[in-house]
Order: sequence, then C-alpha cells, then structure tokens
Amino acid sequence: MKIKSSLVLVILLLFLASIACSLIPLTATKTASGAVYTQAVETVVAKLTENALVSPAGSSAPVSESETPIPSPSAESGTPTNTATAIPSNTNPPPATATNTPIPCNQAKFIKDVSVPDGTKILVGTGFTKTWRLRNTGSCTWNSSYQLIFDHGDQMNAPASQHLTGNVAPGQEVDISVNLIAPASPGTYQGFFLLRDGGGVVFGVSTGAFWVKIKAVTPTPTATSPALPPPVGAIFAPLVPGESGSVRSSGTVFNFVNVGDTESNQGQQGFVSFDISGLPAGATVLAVHVNFSGYDTLGNPFALGCLRMYPQNYDSVDASDYHSGSSSGVVVRWCNAAELSNANFNAPELVSKIQSSVGNSRIRFRLQFNEKETNSDGAANMVRFNNSLQLIISFTVP
Repeated sequence: MKIKSSLVLVILLLFLASIACSLIPLTATKTASGAVYTQAVETVVAKLTENALVSPAGSSAPVSESETPIPSPSAESGTPTNTATAIPSNTNPPPATATNTPIPCNQAKFIKDVSVPDGTKILVGTGFTKTWRLRNTGSCTWNSSYQLIFDHGDQMNAPASQHLTGNVAPGQEVDISVNLIAPASPGTYQGFFLLRDGGGVVFGVSTGAFWVKIKAVTPTPTATSPALPPPVGAIFAPLVPGESGSVRSSGTVFNFVNVGDTESNQGQQGFVSFDISGLPAGATVLAVHVNFSGYDTLGNPFALGCLRMYPQNYDSVDASDYHSGSSSGVVVRWCNAAELSNANFNAPELVSKIQSSVGNSRIRFRLQFNEKETNSDGAANMVRFNNSLQLIISFTVP
C-alpha cells in the first residue's frame, strides 16, 4: 500500500512537471508577441512622423482604414500650439523739420578793435582815432544813409552822428572810425555808440552798444625836461585828395596815392597834402599822431624796405616831383603792415615840422620806399591808400 502510494505520488509529480514545462514557452511566446506588437506600433508612429516631415505644409497624407490616427502630443497634453507674433514696425515719429528764422534787416557783430583797445593810455587833451571792425550780419545792405551815432557815456568830442561811406553787403566787414579827443582831466573814460539806418531804426551789436574806453593821463616829466602844459585842443588834419597823387619813375602821374613798384619794375612814389588850417595861430604843437590805416596792398611792398615820409613842398603833382635815389630828413617810417595799420601811430619827429608850419593852411609830404626803388621781381609790390589819411595834432595856446 505504501508502494502504491509512492507510485501515485511520483506520477503526480511527473504530471506537474510536464505541465510546468508546457507553461514556460507559452509565457515566452506571449512576451515575444507583446514585444512584436510594441515594435509594430513604434514602426507605425515613426512612419507617420516621417511622412509628416516629408509632406509639404498644408498637405495631408491619406490614412488607410486599417491605421488608427495618432493624436499629436500637443493635443494630448493640452499645451497650446506656438503662434508667430508679428514684430511691430518702427513707430518713432520722423524728426522735426527745422524752421528757418528770418534774418533781421539790421544786425551787426563786433569783430575787433582795430585801434585804441580798451584801457589805452592817451595824453590828456590829445586827439586820437578810434576804429571798430564790424560785420553786417543782417539781410540789408548798409549804405551811406546809415550812420554811426553817439549813444551815451563820455562823448570825448565825438560828433552826434556821422554817415558811413560806401556799401556794406550782408556778410561783409567794415572798419568804422571816429575822431575823438581825450578829456583834459586824467581818468578813465568810456563812450558808447550805435548804428542807425536811413529810416531812423537804431541797432547795435549782439551785446548792444559798442564802445571806446581810454585812460587819459598827464605827461610824465623827466629829469632833463619840465612837464609840458596840458593840451587845450586837437585837430584832425584831413588829406586833400585834389592836391595828392603819385608819380612813377617813368614820369607817369596819377591822381591816387600808390607807393611801391610795378610789374614792369618801375618805382612809384606818393604825394600827400594835408589841411592844417584848423591849427590856431600861436599854437604850440605838443604831439602828432598819423592815421594811414586806410590802405590795401599788392604783393609784398615791405620787401622793398620801410615806407618813409619826407617833407616836400610841391605845387601840383607832376613828373618832376619824383625823387631818385636815397633821401634824408624822414619824419615818419612804417616798417611793417602792423605799424601802418595803427590808426593812432605816434610821430614825434613830425612835431617840429608842423610847428614850423603853424599859420599855413597846407603841409605836404612825399612817400617812398627808400631802400629799394624796385626789387625787379616782375610783380607789383604796392601800398594803395584811400582818401581817409589824416594827421592828429594836439596843441596848446598861450
């Protein structure tokens, strides 16, 4: 019985082992089948993805009835699809257009003091010429109807008004001069001036009026000479154009005052006559200044040396007045343009000459370059004077 039971147990064990062996390949098969299914699904997804990438935008590939459409990831996740956002164009406003401001008719700009800068020391009672350089920055041409007018301050014998000479177009510069006399008492003096057009419109420079400012001083006595009495007056002896002119070395006479040499290497000398009739009889001449600043040049006239002025009592200008060779007795010399441009150039050697002419109505001189009559360079080297030349004579009377 015991043997029989053991046999049954053995048979049962063998049966169970057989069943177990049959179960192992079934599970493997099922696992393999699941792997094949998974691989097939992945192949389909890859194929669909490939078709989507290859197909042009806006086209759709036909889906077979046996294929199940696979929803897109965005649809599944609920993530919104990216939407292209338009970049706004530049909305900055265009730059503002500049508005042209009309230029006033009458407007001036101060350029510089040509003579007598601020603080210049002038002997009391001595005459001098103040010159300003202005630019016409307005839109109207200044003509002879325009005037320089005294506005306020120390007048120093200035005229209440004086007309401009010539025309000054917009943008041009002009030298405006006025003859003045330093007050008789020492001190600082300042006078202010403006311009006025023909219609009575008054205007100045950007800062308003322009001015002259001086220090009137007394003569300083020296150990060898007593102090001079203060002058009681001054005159401005003007050029007399009809009695002035120039002569070339060839004998050609001109009615204008040019000094130097020509393109044909001829020398040219000038002759000037001044009206001194305003000098009182019995006057004692204390100082003389000259204003020869009204000129322009051709070439390089000072290559001929210093320009000199000599006394010469001529009648009317003719060929016989030309002086050849070197001269003596010079009373004024200018050796460069800066000296010639000085409108208040001191000429102490003229004092005795004018003193000896007190009581006469005229005094006359010859102008020449003494070192060289010509430098033979085949070019004109010339100083060309206008009619504004003058002598400024300070004096006292008994």
